[in-house]
Amino acid sequence: MNRFLITKTPLIGLIEVQRQQLTDTRGFLSRLFSAEEFFDFGWHKSIAQINHTSTVHRGTIRGMHFQHPPHSEMKLISCLRGEVWDVAVDIRFGSPTFLCWHGVTLSAKNCRALLIPEGFAHGFQTLTDEVELLYCHSVAYCASFEGGLHPEDPRLSIKWPLPVTEISDRDKSHSFISHNFKGVSP
Repeated sequence: MNRFLITKTPLIGLIEVQRQQLTDTRGFLSRLFSAEEFFDFGWHKSIAQINHTSTVHRGTIRGMHFQHPPHSEMKLISCLRGEVWDVAVDIRFGSPTFLCWHGVTLSAKNCRALLIPEGFAHGFQTLTDEVELLYCHSVAYCASFEGGLHPEDPRLSIKWPLPVTEISDRDKSHSFISHNFKGVSP
């Protein structure tokens, strides 16, 4: 039984995932990940790391994070509590959608996830207070290969839905994209 409805986005390889819930009087069961089902959509590695984040205040932005090769990673982002505007930016060298972004609302109620391929930067803005996200990563975090884009970079023109209430000093420290930025090779 397929537990996911898959929607392709305008950015090649970026997939919206709708989890199907099996419900009864006790509550529900929802599958978060299936290597077999996601294989056809590019997830060919094992899960190397799972992270759980909590963000307290509505309007907070986290991102736009990525890892440089050879530590490029796929991510599956699911919202377990609250609601976020989740955004992925294509930074793949030579991609026809280079520096284009796609955003989707993820929430505990809508059971959506975003499957982000290698060569994308990722970030989100909280739409509610008290948000929790679960990240499945295909590669473990490696600080020396960490990269980031400034979430308010005018070259990206991401349309954050709320006024920004908080961005970490680390995320604000990322430079705006220079005109000679070539992206990354996944």
